[in-house]
Amino acid sequence: YATLKHMTFYDDIYPFYPLPRTSFIFSTHLLTIILVFLVLTVSFLLILPGIRGKSRLFWMFRIIISFFIGVVIVALNFTSDWAEARTTTNATYKSFSSEEVNAEVGLHVGLYGINITLRGNPVNQLNETINYNEMFEWRDTIDEEYEDALERGLPNPILYIAEKFTLNNPCGLIYQYRYSGHYASATLWTAFCCWMVANVLFSMPVILYAGYMMVATAAFIFFSMASFSTIRNLPTCLFTIGTSGAFQTEYSGSFWLALATGVLCLVIGILVVLLDCLIPEKIREAFSVEVDNDEDEDVYFGEGYLNSNFLASVTTTPLTTLVLPTVSLPV
Repeated sequence: YATLKHMTFYDDIYPFYPLPRTSFIFSTHLLTIILVFLVLTVSFLLILPGIRGKSRLFWMFRIIISFFIGVVIVALNFTSDWAEARTTTNATYKSFSSEEVNAEVGLHVGLYGINITLRGNPVNQLNETINYNEMFEWRDTIDEEYEDALERGLPNPILYIAEKFTLNNPCGLIYQYRYSGHYASATLWTAFCCWMVANVLFSMPVILYAGYMMVATAAFIFFSMASFSTIRNLPTCLFTIGTSGAFQTEYSGSFWLALATGVLCLVIGILVVLLDCLIPEKIREAFSVEVDNDEDEDVYFGEGYLNSNFLASVTTTPLTTLVLPTVSLPV
């Protein structure tokens, strides 16, 4: 009887979570991406001791900036802070209970879904650690994820926000958010392809086209931002939790990082195009690219010695003219 009583709803220990909750620390996708690009960057930096002169510093900046742009473009697909909203409120913690907690509620919007966070202030309240981070992805099964959250007994603030993104909710947030994130992610992957092509062209005697590809990289990054910004076209759907006022999402870190990276690519592309038009020889020398000249060059083989005995044995014969007989044809 004591064991059954310990598992009851009214004993301050809810049966929905028999094991302690572990708070979200870091995305494994982002960690993998950062480690891969970090290994590549270190591998390319190992060749710097073999480069002499001032070009060593130029190559170091070139490698660091190039891989920074690459890792940002890929990582932006998996971040969950393109837009965020936060509020601190006193709200009902669980269903079928009138007990309230003071906590910070956060909504973090990414290209593939949303993260809803709930952190108590303080963390330990009602004999429980209040530190949640729940992920809901833009899929047709989001209603099933919401039902699973109900069965697991997630706190009311998380359920309230998640319900706003279900398929049958009158706000219709999921449709615009899902399509905006889908097209934003597609244009970011296109920008990544342009970035790879630009790096290949920088190693060839076509620096001008490498500059064009950097401009194209910036353009597709801006297109992704424009696609994500279409969420502003939605009808106003306010989130109201507990005693706090309504709150809405605002652009956050990933959005501004995408803007900074796009501007960086645009500046690099424009500089490369201008320098290639003004001082093409200098910029090719900076990128260690050799240009083939179309004009014939005199080739000097050095001094040589000729055997006079060989010349004495050579006789020349005058050319004889072969005269063909003329044949007269009868008229």
